[in-house]
Amino acid sequence: MLELDELHVSYGQGDVLHGVSLDIAQGGFTALIGANGAGKSTLMRTVSGLMKPVRGAVRFEGKDIAGLGAERIVRLGISLVPEGRKVFAPLSVAENLEMGAFHFLVRGDAARYRRRLDFVLALFPKLGERLAQAAGTLSGGEQQMVAIGRALMSEPRLLLLDEPSMGLAPLVVKQIFQALSELCRQGLTIFVCEQNSEVTLRHAGNGHVLESGRIVLSGPSSSLLTDSRVKEAYLGV
Repeated sequence: MLELDELHVSYGQGDVLHGVSLDIAQGGFTALIGANGAGKSTLMRTVSGLMKPVRGAVRFEGKDIAGLGAERIVRLGISLVPEGRKVFAPLSVAENLEMGAFHFLVRGDAARYRRRLDFVLALFPKLGERLAQAAGTLSGGEQQMVAIGRALMSEPRLLLLDEPSMGLAPLVVKQIFQALSELCRQGLTIFVCEQNSEVTLRHAGNGHVLESGRIVLSGPSSSLLTDSRVKEAYLGV
C-alpha cells in the first residue's frame, strides 16, 4: 500500500532521512521504532504531506504522492495522528471530530459524517460522554482518543500514528493499542512510530528500526523482539 524509495528529507542544510526505503503492506500493522531524534516524526510528517522530501519517492497505492499538500493526502486516504496529540484545546470533543470530517461536511454529506461519528464513538465510548466538553480539559488518554478519532473521521485507508503512547499511563497505552489492533482486524492499515518499542512490536506484524535517519533492521516483529541488538538498544535488556 505504501512504498518509500530512497527517501531523503532535510532540515536546513542537513539531511534527517538518508535514503529510507520500506514497504507497508495493505491491511497490516507495521511498527517503526527508534530513539528520540532518529527521524521517525520526520518520516511520518513527510508521508502525510507536512514536509517535502529533497528526493526519493513516496508511493501510495502505486501513485507518487511526494510533495503533495497534506489536505490532498488526506483526501487520498491517509490520516496522521500527530505526536503530542495536537487536539484543538478550546473546541469541544464533537467539534474536534467534525474537523476530521471537514471534507465530508463541506460537501454537505451529513450521512457519511454521522456514520463515521458512530464508528468512532463505538470504538471509544468514553468520547460519547464528553462530546460537549472542551478537548483541552480531558485527560491525556482521552485526548489521545480524540486525536485518533479525529483522524478516523476522514475515513482513511492508512492510519499513521506518531508516538501514540507518549505521556500516557501503561493501562491507557494498553487500551490504545488494543483499539489499534481492532482497527487492523477490521481492515485498516496501521503504521506506528514509537520509542515505546516493546508494546509496539508486540502488537505489530512487521517492524523497522530507524537509526540516525537510516533503516538498519527490518523483519517480523517477533524476530525483532528477540534480536540481541534490538533488546540491548530499545528494550532495556
